[in-house]
Amino acid sequence: MSRPTVHDVARVANVSLSTVDRVLNGRDGVRAATQERVRAAMKQLGYERDLMAANLSRKRIYKIRFVIPDGPNSFMRNLAAELETQARIALRDRTEISVSLVPPFDGRALGAELRRTRETEADGVVMVATESAEVRQAVSELRAAGIQVVTLISDLSASARGHFVGIDNVSAGRTAAGLLGRFCAGRPGRIAIVAGSMLVRDHVERRLGFEQVMHSEFPELKLLPPIESGDEAARVDRLLTDQLREHPDIIGIYSLGGGNRGLRDALDRAGADPRPMVVVHELTDQSRVALQDGMFDAVLQQDIRKEVTSALVIIRNLIEAMPIDAETGRIHTEIFLRDNLP
Repeated sequence: MSRPTVHDVARVANVSLSTVDRVLNGRDGVRAATQERVRAAMKQLGYERDLMAANLSRKRIYKIRFVIPDGPNSFMRNLAAELETQARIALRDRTEISVSLVPPFDGRALGAELRRTRETEADGVVMVATESAEVRQAVSELRAAGIQVVTLISDLSASARGHFVGIDNVSAGRTAAGLLGRFCAGRPGRIAIVAGSMLVRDHVERRLGFEQVMHSEFPELKLLPPIESGDEAARVDRLLTDQLREHPDIIGIYSLGGGNRGLRDALDRAGADPRPMVVVHELTDQSRVALQDGMFDAVLQQDIRKEVTSALVIIRNLIEAMPIDAETGRIHTEIFLRDNLP
């Protein structure tokens, strides 16, 4: 069976080819009811527009700006490296990627950078969000200016963003609790939680999922208040060292953010026997080595490459007012132990 064409869409919607073209390209002059009729015909026929062919025909270039946290966080540096790679590949699809770095967990700085983006020719923005009123307002201003916004890795609640790409962070936290609770089975004691900041939604949601399962399924394990380290290894080391000294009955540690080199340093310094069981996020050089030598017990991983490529597909579809497959931005959480490292 041949693929449906714009002629088929025009016939089923009972409109002209020029009307279909206006709807596809988001141009004015088409009544809302007619737009809905065209979109319904596209859905009925299973029509999928070839964006790249359309862009070649009209010499369209997408300009996409990624705004991500700066600093030493290994996961974010891996994200920056992946963006460099994807920027070269995306040129083939007539997409220009630029990257802005902002201080981590700084809503004011992120909001200011988003406002600066309004002064550029960007068609869309993909950002790692920090929860703040300044960021929500900046997103609203971008959308009012016709610039699409996608959140990546960490979402932004109650905002005008168009889509989120990332793992289900509540589920990831619940998974971490299930692992750590079983690792610590039969050993009464406390659980330490190391977070980057409660100003980012991914960390808040991971903590929520983790605490839900711990309280309901492992009530014998007592949770300590989370350490907020700013994802800085030296700060993780210092704060966790203090907590291990204050609570020698810590038998498990859940690190839901970055700075895991500092976690390893604190464990080396404490020298507890038996050592606490440890579950962390993101398979970096540091966490890989710690898994291999038995200092960490499990790592929860998200696929950075899939996140970036999914974000690019979604932002282009938003720009073109095209339907988005709900599965496109859904990233699965992977579990790595020493025995199944890739």
